[in-house]
Amino acid sequence: MTVFKTFLKVLRSCKGTVILYSVILILFAVLNMKSGDNSFNFIAEKPDIFIINHDQREGITENFIHYFEENANIVNLKNDESAIKDALFYRDVNYIITIPSNFREDFLKHKNPIIEVQSTGDYMASLSQMMLDRYLRFANVYNDTFSSEEEVIEHLTDTLMKTVDVQVASKLDTDHLTQVTNYYNFANYSILAGCVFVICMILFSFQREVIRKRTMISSMNYKKYNRKLLFSNGLFAIFLWAFYVLVSIVLFGTSIFTSHFIFYLLNSFLFTLCALSIAFLIGNLIHNREAMNGIVNVIALGSSFLCGAFVPVEYLPSFVLRIAHFLPSYWYINTNERLKTMESFQLETLKPILMNMVVLIFFILLFVIITNIISSKLRRKSA
Repeated sequence: MTVFKTFLKVLRSCKGTVILYSVILILFAVLNMKSGDNSFNFIAEKPDIFIINHDQREGITENFIHYFEENANIVNLKNDESAIKDALFYRDVNYIITIPSNFREDFLKHKNPIIEVQSTGDYMASLSQMMLDRYLRFANVYNDTFSSEEEVIEHLTDTLMKTVDVQVASKLDTDHLTQVTNYYNFANYSILAGCVFVICMILFSFQREVIRKRTMISSMNYKKYNRKLLFSNGLFAIFLWAFYVLVSIVLFGTSIFTSHFIFYLLNSFLFTLCALSIAFLIGNLIHNREAMNGIVNVIALGSSFLCGAFVPVEYLPSFVLRIAHFLPSYWYINTNERLKTMESFQLETLKPILMNMVVLIFFILLFVIITNIISSKLRRKSA
């Protein structure tokens, strides 16, 4: 009981730091929710095109111009070289098509008339080029197949008017899952910083010479003392995890209770235990308070930046991700990212997630073993 009371006394002195990390996490979650849809949706847009026609507007030439009128925004410009260059420079137009004289006649005679183009070189210009290539490709095929211009235009129009209906089969609420994933990704920093800072400070306080000597001369068994200290720190880590889970429920509502949520909980719980084992390792290695503060910041901030808690993984360079594989945070965040797009929970789809969790358990055991070796050597030295 004495150990636990002392633990609570030290913990109260660290409450400001824990509150700070919690506030940062909550603010991030609220801002993330207000930012709206973070997913990337394709929205069809029409390029701005200016057509210079040197041919008679009839037959295949008329069909060609009509095709672009239906699929692009036709811009009216003065047919002047200076005006055209200005329009391209200021992005008033994306693409300029020049239809040569005798285009219709040469096309029907299979002479492959050359259509001159000018573009801004941006993605809208590329879209315009694709439209032009598509029209000419089908036009040449039908011109080789049919003998009359009317048949060529008829089949060409039917082909170009065909569209594909796209239906989204997935029932995932990707926006909601993205927000939950971002919250638990950012929780990597709050859990790691909170656990490591508080537990290291507690261990530092118990390792002070006065307290250590009193413990050594007391009637309490050293192993029992260690168990109580471990239990107290573990209780704090679990309480911190439970608090962050409760915050996520308050922020995201009852809609969070899905199959995905169970794995978010399990993944974050394992990572909390991992943070606890890291804290014990650092607490046994470092006995300087100033150095401890710096190490906590390096570990929490460094792993969060390297592993994708602050910056999305897809934006990180490949060499950074290779380094991140050696950190527990990478496997924790990788699981969250996989959950975001998971539609069914079957053994085959769950394998990568379960493997990530096994890696986290491996890190926990590794840190515990290293801590036991170090603490054993330190006890022999002080004996």
